[in-house]
Amino acid sequence: MTSGTVDLNADLGEGGPSDDDLLRVVSSASVACAYHAGDPSTMVATAAKASRMGVTVGAHPSYADREGFGRRPVDVPEDRLFAEIVYQVGAMGAAARAAGSRLRFVKPHGSLYSAAVTDAAVAAPVVRAVAALGLALLCPDGSQMHRLASQAGLRCYREVFADRAYLPDGTLAPRGTPGSVIEDPHGVARRTVQMVLEGRIVAIDGSEIRVGVDSICIHGDQPGAAGLARAVRSGLEAAGVAIAPFVASV
Repeated sequence: MTSGTVDLNADLGEGGPSDDDLLRVVSSASVACAYHAGDPSTMVATAAKASRMGVTVGAHPSYADREGFGRRPVDVPEDRLFAEIVYQVGAMGAAARAAGSRLRFVKPHGSLYSAAVTDAAVAAPVVRAVAALGLALLCPDGSQMHRLASQAGLRCYREVFADRAYLPDGTLAPRGTPGSVIEDPHGVARRTVQMVLEGRIVAIDGSEIRVGVDSICIHGDQPGAAGLARAVRSGLEAAGVAIAPFVASV
């Protein structure tokens, strides 16, 4: 990405109320692959809507944890995790093709994402699966996923979260921690502009984290997600930053 362009993404197909509105605002969509949320019909329908609106489609694989929405830790052997990611992403790729679109990237969901940020034993099968399928990976700057993907020569793009607070070590503050989910549109927009233009995040304790940014995420399952996305987009565009997919849709 150039310094004047950034991607805006949302996690969709999870049963949230704002998917249609979000697709009018974002440039990329990570679509749930039915392990934590969604189903085959939703996968195809979401990919079709994204395609019609010029939004790049990605896969959002998870641990097999529908009851916990993929946000509970799960211990999965590396070979099984590799196969489960290939299975989910392969299904999403087929759904995208059936919808007249094309799958371009992978972004893990929830607890799988968090574990792959810090644990190389989890990051390794994620990177191996994405590489085997010839896709790009969306993950945090400096994470184990980012490090292993870079070593493997995988196309890897750096993600930050507009609506979540960070710990001083650069990981997300756990849900349930006071202030971990940010719901004020103006505050979300202001901190996102700072992330993009200044390459820094103010952590939950007031310290600063240096970070590279290719894509900004809004969680599609939270109330008010579309309003947050609109505020972020407006704030960035007012600051002279254009919104465009980090991976081309065609």
